[in-house]
Amino acid sequence: MGQIYDFIYNLLPYLGMWLYGFLRSLGLSEEAVFLVVGLIKAFLLANFGLIGFAILTYVERKIVARFQDRLGPNVAGPYGILQPVADGIKLLTKEDTMPAGADRWVYNLAPLIIATCALAPLVVIPFGPGAIGADLSIGVLYVLAVGSGALVGVLMAGWGSNNKYALLGAFRAVAQLISYEIPAVLSVVVVVMIAGTMSTVGIVQAQDVPYLFVLPVAALAFLLSGVAEVGRTPFDLLEAESEIVAGFHIEYSGMKFALVFLGEFVHALVVSALFAVLFLGGWRGPWLPPYLWMLIKMSVGIFLFFWLRATLPRIRIDQMLNLNWKFLTPLMILNLIGVALIDKGLRAAGVSSGMWAAGLLLFNMAMLIGALALPGYLGRRARMAALAAEAEAEAVEAAVAAH
Repeated sequence: MGQIYDFIYNLLPYLGMWLYGFLRSLGLSEEAVFLVVGLIKAFLLANFGLIGFAILTYVERKIVARFQDRLGPNVAGPYGILQPVADGIKLLTKEDTMPAGADRWVYNLAPLIIATCALAPLVVIPFGPGAIGADLSIGVLYVLAVGSGALVGVLMAGWGSNNKYALLGAFRAVAQLISYEIPAVLSVVVVVMIAGTMSTVGIVQAQDVPYLFVLPVAALAFLLSGVAEVGRTPFDLLEAESEIVAGFHIEYSGMKFALVFLGEFVHALVVSALFAVLFLGGWRGPWLPPYLWMLIKMSVGIFLFFWLRATLPRIRIDQMLNLNWKFLTPLMILNLIGVALIDKGLRAAGVSSGMWAAGLLLFNMAMLIGALALPGYLGRRARMAALAAEAEAEAVEAAVAAH
């Protein structure tokens, strides 16, 4: 039983070693083997994203339907499981239209850039020991840089469509995606500072205690910023149908439309995977094989995305920007400075790892309580000032009426 468990636990590394040995037995050179293995990894990761996109479209419909007391897909196949296949057939056969005044090259390249920038970060996501496309020493920086490239595709889609609504949606993308990059990057910097590495594998290996329980403020800020960057409810201002008729992708149809939404769903998958790597310990966990732990932790993040969509209304653009610039960004700057000082002090004092984790947790909880209490206090003070001004105005009106 021990050998069987060890085989299942290390299944992916064993498959990698077998593939390497098989290719070498065919007489291929070392360079050719690495090239073939790299192509196979790219193929598998791309298909993981594509299959994940198909599955998530079905799962989201079912979960949101349960939240809203509906059935969801239930016609195409048993329990509606063939609904993604029906969607794919519809999109493949749908007429591909292009506005007469569109910039042809910019318009056609935009969906491809959006989809590519969404799939590319999967290269550095570790699904288990040795189960990674490429263990870069700057893996986290690579994810942030490549993932942000989707913004270029969004801008190209809005500009190339030659449509005012699409252009307005693209401008909103600039305001939203770039704004929420700042707290996301600051939360990642906190993790990198504590782990001492930008390698995604190194960050997982450094988490004897998941950083969610050590750095909860950074975890919440990263998750909130991730929701905003993906453009999911309540931050779906990029495609507010009631205001700008679907936003930057209004002029797309067929497979180009599918590529845009593939980018959104795969981006959500990547954010969930990165959240699992940075704050939930990645593949680490007892009893189960590591890749199952990774998938379970990713599923937790994805479920939160669906939960928020099913329960929260869309906020206004000014509320969204105020939340970022007046709350999240200052909070994460203070958190970065505070964590750096506490971490340095505790390590200099030579405390145990348990005391170190407890000290950082207490600081984070104090900061979180203060951050939540301060807006409430300021809001009450503003309401009292408004009531006092209203009462004063009524008194003046009464005095004028008496005379």
